[in-house]
Amino acid sequence: MSWQDIGDIDEIPVRGSRRVEVNEQTVAVFRTSENEVFAIQDKCPHMGGPLSEGIVHGDCVTCPLHNWVISLRDGTAQGADQGNTRRFPVRVVEQRLQLDVS
Repeated sequence: MSWQDIGDIDEIPVRGSRRVEVNEQTVAVFRTSENEVFAIQDKCPHMGGPLSEGIVHGDCVTCPLHNWVISLRDGTAQGADQGNTRRFPVRVVEQRLQLDVS
């Protein structure tokens, strides 16, 4: 794995997100109310909505365009049609977020 520092965990509010650009892709990094951190492609599998602008609840995010619920754990969609979005490994090391960019 090739880990890249992407900032301090406190830069993401609890139940919030931020966007980072990695290898010409936009990745949404989420922090849950339990302080778990997840990273998925910032694109809903339904119509490409910006998941980073969605509402985080539990270990899911709801797309702001059509209310599709996406699992932050595995990127699967729970909607009328099935789909998924790419997930990226992310970890916290001494308050610093690291994203696998390989």
